[in-house]
Amino acid sequence: MSLWVAGIIILIVKLLLVLVALLLFAAYLIYVERRLLGFFQLRLGPNRCGPWGLVQPIADAVKLLTKEDLIPTGADRVIFLYAPVVVAAAAILIFAVVPFAQGWTFRGQPIPGVITDLNVGLLYVYALSSLAVYSVALGGWASNSKYSLLGAIRGAAQMISYELSLGLSLVPVVMMAGSFSLVDIVNAQAGCPFILLQPVACIIFFVSSVAEMKRIPFDIPEAEHELVAGYHTEYSGMRFGLFFLGEYVTMVTLGALVAVFFLGGWRGPWLPPLLWFLIKVSAVAFVIIWIRGTLGRLRYDQLMHLGWKLLVPAALINIIVTGGVLLAVGYKV
Repeated sequence: MSLWVAGIIILIVKLLLVLVALLLFAAYLIYVERRLLGFFQLRLGPNRCGPWGLVQPIADAVKLLTKEDLIPTGADRVIFLYAPVVVAAAAILIFAVVPFAQGWTFRGQPIPGVITDLNVGLLYVYALSSLAVYSVALGGWASNSKYSLLGAIRGAAQMISYELSLGLSLVPVVMMAGSFSLVDIVNAQAGCPFILLQPVACIIFFVSSVAEMKRIPFDIPEAEHELVAGYHTEYSGMRFGLFFLGEYVTMVTLGALVAVFFLGGWRGPWLPPLLWFLIKVSAVAFVIIWIRGTLGRLRYDQLMHLGWKLLVPAALINIIVTGGVLLAVGYKV
């Protein structure tokens, strides 16, 4: 077997393994969140389907797959049908450049612990993460509902606002790593994770990412008390499930990106690299769930104030300070 055929086979195997693992992780993250929220709020959570309710995600998937898929009268059929796909697909495709392990050797050939190591991996992440706003905006507009449209407008404004602070927060990371490759960024943290050197950048990136995900306390686009469910009010069946799945796949993706950019990726003592990566991703997901169980929803003016008047200036100041410190100490990659 020639090397290029073996390379293609290895690539396909890695794609399938990462896709299956990502979807299973996201499905059971829903279960974990419901159990944790039940614990936080002194109730049980799901505990009927299987032992300790472990079969609940499968039951939910079957329910969504068998529900009737309704399309509102007057809706733009094509856009309405395909809008939910964008958010889930974008979050899944980001994992193509996320390094999840150190790598292995097969018959003398190295197998990297990443699907593909792009030298512009960070720009690839930016490009795909910006696509989620189209799913929200088009899904709400195509539904032919004032509640969905209002949720879509809120969501688009919110996501565009926080994309700026999200992008600026990672500039110091690139300055210190000297590369846009996510593998190089992990390797640059061999001596010290960037969360210790760039705590401000980590906080800005995390908060902006939670706002991009539209999670509490930034769930204004859904706002069930006033907009019923916002941009996905008119969705049912598996198309609603795609919005729902996209949120949790994005949560896993956020955990992976925080691990890569600030927590040293798969690096860590004693334990296998892949296990370290999973622990860090799970820890970030736990913090996101903890925030949901603790905080209330922000008002729209508070949300915009936080993004434009606090996070963006803080990110710009952090870039200037980082550049000054690197010049002062003669830092070289």
